[in-house]
Amino acid sequence: MSDSRTILIADDDRAIRTVLSQALGRSGYQVRATSSASTLWRWVEDGEGDLVITDVIMPDENGLDLVPRIRRVRPELRVVVMSAQSTFMTAVKAAQRGAFEYLPKPFDLKELLSVVERALAAPHDAEPEEGDDAEERLPLIGRSPAMQEIYRTVARLTTTDLTVMITGESGTGKELVARALHDYGRRRAGPFVAVNMAAIPRELIESELFGHERGAFTGALNRGVGRFEQAAGGTLFLDEIGDMPSEAQTRLLRVLQEGEFTTVGGRQPVKANVRIVAATHRDLRQSIRQGLFREDLFYRLNVVPLRLPPLRERVEDIPLLARHFLDRARASGLAQKHLSQEALDRLKTHAWPGNARELENLMRRLAALYPQERIGADAVGGELAESEPAGASAPGQGAETLEQAVERHLRPFVAAHRDGPPVRDLYERVLAEVERPLLRLVLSATRGNQIKAAAMLGLNRNTLRKKIRELGLPVMRGLG
Repeated sequence: MSDSRTILIADDDRAIRTVLSQALGRSGYQVRATSSASTLWRWVEDGEGDLVITDVIMPDENGLDLVPRIRRVRPELRVVVMSAQSTFMTAVKAAQRGAFEYLPKPFDLKELLSVVERALAAPHDAEPEEGDDAEERLPLIGRSPAMQEIYRTVARLTTTDLTVMITGESGTGKELVARALHDYGRRRAGPFVAVNMAAIPRELIESELFGHERGAFTGALNRGVGRFEQAAGGTLFLDEIGDMPSEAQTRLLRVLQEGEFTTVGGRQPVKANVRIVAATHRDLRQSIRQGLFREDLFYRLNVVPLRLPPLRERVEDIPLLARHFLDRARASGLAQKHLSQEALDRLKTHAWPGNARELENLMRRLAALYPQERIGADAVGGELAESEPAGASAPGQGAETLEQAVERHLRPFVAAHRDGPPVRDLYERVLAEVERPLLRLVLSATRGNQIKAAAMLGLNRNTLRKKIRELGLPVMRGLG
């Protein structure tokens, strides 16, 4: 690309300015870079630049405060916001104030260049609604790459009324995300109404959702207002949507198609003025194949799919979450507690089948039952052992598979080397750790008979002998 369009960069970190200037320059862009918000603002007022890339924290002004000002004087000028404060609120505020995109630091250069291309090619849109400046308690916690993607997606969705389908295991925070979509979205002035499909008797679900007229069924002595009417002007959160019976699915499909519904026993259509957010821990595609869920309803609900990662996929967030839950425990009247580094490391090795909910329960238990202020690894390990069901510590359904066990043990090991000194032989080192116990067990099972062991392993005998030498395994003489 060599259209000579100009990118304005504002960041107080000289190294970042240099890296961005070089990368954008190689891609054919003209670049002007500064360390101050005031200089950036002067360039914008003078009509310079085709795109702005700005940090949030700068010496003279918060970059987020610049975004709406830029949008007012130059509505065609796109703004990309970067920040090392990689929290949910940063992403939401960037979106609400009109930023084209939010990128957490450290960022991937290829992704940034892709964002620049999209920003320059995107058509102009309407002025976005500016969000509330008040700092509020963060509804979502974590700085892992998986959570950063969730923040960015939720931030984009707060400026729309699109229907969202949230999937994830139990305890991953599906209702928290639904509430965030409401609390920071266009409908935040309206009610947030949550209904759990699994908690309502099948015969009452239609009445619960759509309401009923007097005399519609035995016991209907008065008109009943359903959840759709209760949520008017706001958000209706349909939790465990996979448990909705087929009759109610048909009625819900009509609401999504027509934008209106009728009460049970009623004839006059009622306008549905709600945003729908649905959630499930089930595999709805499998339910469709089994004839338990309507395919057309699935596609109506799955306009924007949002998968929440289980805790085992973001173990680097565990210390932040643990401290957050201990602070909440203290706020509810329990004593202040702290975890040792060894205790935090022990938390990272757990499978967390109950996800963040399980972690919160553990933190409350530790705060309530242990007198010492600083809690060590022994206490954490003991509580985790007590809470694990016998014979199964795996996430999801059934016992833990070998693949899941290996992944659980390797994740903290890999994470520890990610930001440390460069490692060039990680594959060989990990492979040796897996090979050594496997060969030791097979040789023990065959009583040292290398011919039988090689056959069991599917290896050439000479290859097996070589691996035994390389791994330093003991050899039982006279048996192969």
